[in-house]
Amino acid sequence: MVNELNALESKIVQVASLCRTLRAENTQLRQQLAAAEAERNGLAERMETARNRIEQLVRQLPETKTPA
Repeated sequence: MVNELNALESKIVQVASLCRTLRAENTQLRQQLAAAEAERNGLAERMETARNRIEQLVRQLPETKTPA
């Protein structure tokens, strides 16, 4: 019986340790996700700015006449 309790205690310690490890990993992954989302948002903003600038430049181009 004592051996069974010791084995159970050991398994509980292992599970608690795994739980702490997984919580720390989860926190780290959430931080990485937040950073990636912020970077994505910044890049989307830059693309929108570039798109607007290109559209503005295209509007400034003289129209070409095509031969009939």
